[in-house]
Amino acid sequence: TWYYAMSPLIDGYKIILVPGSQDGCVFALDIANGNYIWKGGNDGAGYSTPVKATIQGKTQYVVFSSSGVGGYDAADGTPLWFVQWKTEYDVNAAQPIVIDNSVFITSGYGKGCALIDIAEDMSAKVRWSSKAIQAHFNSSVYVNGYIYGIGDPGNLVCLNPKDGSVAWSKDGFEKGGVVSVDGVIIAQDGANGNVVCVACDSSGYKELGRFAGLGGQSWTAPIVADSKLIIRNKTLIACYDLK
Repeated sequence: TWYYAMSPLIDGYKIILVPGSQDGCVFALDIANGNYIWKGGNDGAGYSTPVKATIQGKTQYVVFSSSGVGGYDAADGTPLWFVQWKTEYDVNAAQPIVIDNSVFITSGYGKGCALIDIAEDMSAKVRWSSKAIQAHFNSSVYVNGYIYGIGDPGNLVCLNPKDGSVAWSKDGFEKGGVVSVDGVIIAQDGANGNVVCVACDSSGYKELGRFAGLGGQSWTAPIVADSKLIIRNKTLIACYDLK
């Protein structure tokens, strides 16, 4: 429905793609020439970027596809585990976060978030689920033992992944994105583009400053690279020097 909305994952000589189909959910291609290496699974696209991780000693790609989240063997694409997580319109767009042998997921459309535990035998089960973070498409970040993310109806939330409890929540961020750097969360208000700096502090919401961004709908997550902040709205892109 939303075409090829995920980002590919580059892993050495392989590029990992998630086109999603009954003929293969996840594909590995040779990055040098595009030659087919392997395919795995049969689920549809969820629009999320895959994550490479080692879970219970097994190197794998964690993929959030149309009907759930699962792990695929990095060597040959064999499905290792899967937990169903259905949302309206089959949209599972936010990138999963791997925390030791667990995986955090979040979706919009009133679905919420969950932590999945993977056992040594690759069986998987939901430890907890809640509606604390309902991220339509922007990914959360994991910093110093806590998850920070923006979800419907526009709240920036600090969440404890151990039990799903909310440390704090602040409204006014619409469908904006977040990035973390040097102990600071840089979040955007998706409605008006305001850029807000918040301390990575689970004890409470501590705003460090804000400035007007590019204005208008700003749903693209901010990027930090080489001490520069890059933001984008529907028509413009801008680069700011963080120093």
